[in-house]
Amino acid sequence: MASTSKRSKYFDNAKFILIFLVVFGHLISPLKEKDGILFTLYTVIFLFHMPAFIFISGYFAKGFKKKGYFAKSVKKILLPYVIFQIIYSIYYYLNGQESHLEINLLQPHWSLWFLLSLFCWNLLLYVFARFKWMGFFWAVGLGISIGFIDHVGSYLSISRTFVFFPYFLLGYLLNGDQLKKAIRAKYSLPIGLVIILGTLFFLGFKFPHDAVPWLLGDTSYANMGQEEWSDGLFRGLQYILTLIVVFGFLMLIPSNPLKVSEIGERTLYVYLFHGFIIKSLQVVVPDEHLTTFSGNYLLLIIISLIICLFLGSYFTKKYTRPLVELRI
Repeated sequence: MASTSKRSKYFDNAKFILIFLVVFGHLISPLKEKDGILFTLYTVIFLFHMPAFIFISGYFAKGFKKKGYFAKSVKKILLPYVIFQIIYSIYYYLNGQESHLEINLLQPHWSLWFLLSLFCWNLLLYVFARFKWMGFFWAVGLGISIGFIDHVGSYLSISRTFVFFPYFLLGYLLNGDQLKKAIRAKYSLPIGLVIILGTLFFLGFKFPHDAVPWLLGDTSYANMGQEEWSDGLFRGLQYILTLIVVFGFLMLIPSNPLKVSEIGERTLYVYLFHGFIIKSLQVVVPDEHLTTFSGNYLLLIIISLIICLFLGSYFTKKYTRPLVELRI
């Protein structure tokens, strides 16, 4: 991460691995309940992959005060959200997942919550960034407190916006030197390996099946079970554990250019379009045949990789750019 080029390749490499985990996590989601290994992989992936993505997004939001940044956010984040919300609404109706066509811009479809929340996180910077690290602790407090509002949920992605905002703000607050010290310290590689392998081992034995909603951050404590004051403490501990795993993951990322580094520049294309492929597979493949896939881990990895390579290719970008970037 010593130079600009190396730094960009570092983040491109990280983003490629993260978008692969997004696709793989969504692919195995309907299979995880019947396979212990897939359930463990799912919980580990959902513990840190979106927080890591959000942290990187915040790291690159340092120019939010520059002229034109807000207009750029509207064009690159909010308008694609509106376009794909409409497209997904039509798609769900046509493939039979919805009985009638309803376009609701206030209730994000599936993975589109990220775009709506990303736009809101950029707006929240105008308030929280001026308070620096005190603002970060306030953000953590809000992320904990939002869970006590019983009816908070996916509407306008309110719950996820506040639950995941601390990761975005932390990414914004850390400068390049601070981040380098954190992820390129002495013995960072073995430390990162211990963190990731330890998390896999721990969650494989200790993670309760009914606690998955805690990883998603899209609902209140009451909707996840009996609401207790200790739930706030658990979310605080979740923040700490997640950040440890995020930095453990970042310690393992190489800075040198890889063949897949270019895909890391086009993760938005993979993120927006992979849902059409995965949802179509779920419609085409009958439920009784899903168990055939659950035990074939190599096949699931290959399918996920093919989806990433295809959707992140120059070919896909060339023909879908008007929709994603509103550029012809």
